[in-house]
Amino acid sequence: MSNTFNITMPSGATWTPTFVASLDEEKCIGCGRCFKVCPRGVLELVGLNADGEYVRVDDDDDDDDEYDKKVMTIAHQELCIGCTACAKICPKKCYTHAPAVI
Repeated sequence: MSNTFNITMPSGATWTPTFVASLDEEKCIGCGRCFKVCPRGVLELVGLNADGEYVRVDDDDDDDDEYDKKVMTIAHQELCIGCTACAKICPKKCYTHAPAVI
């Protein structure tokens, strides 16, 4: 039997945090808003080439010809604290969150 991870708030109310489960790369426009609001380093911006392979994106952006578009990826899902800030700021609604099962 599995249980959902819940937290009892000081008020006595129960809260079920939801953690980042997936990101729809087809919808993602690579704007980086979610990256900027994530307090835990869960996300990483990468390039996506014509073959669907990830290409490292450097800060200098000189390698634009190596990829077709930029997309966000979930690089460190284990660091997610369930704040859902990424989903709240995403203009394309790319994120899916789910409760943790313990």
